[in-house]
Amino acid sequence: MNKFTLPVIIEKDEDGYFASCPSLQGCYTQGDTYEEILENIKDAISLHIEDRLLSGEELPKIGQISLTSVEVTA
Repeated sequence: MNKFTLPVIIEKDEDGYFASCPSLQGCYTQGDTYEEILENIKDAISLHIEDRLLSGEELPKIGQISLTSVEVTA
């Protein structure tokens, strides 16, 4: 088995947590607690990678990723 290190974005709102993996388009999940969302996104990533490999698809190359927050007025 291969090991992958991928960036994950976790957001919290009044309904719980939402997580996505920007390197794997369409790979996202939700959960009620931070611990749950971490497990859920790990499962989602594993399933996403397994599906791509079984389909003969290549995995994207992971480059440099920067995450920041910006304030805007609208």
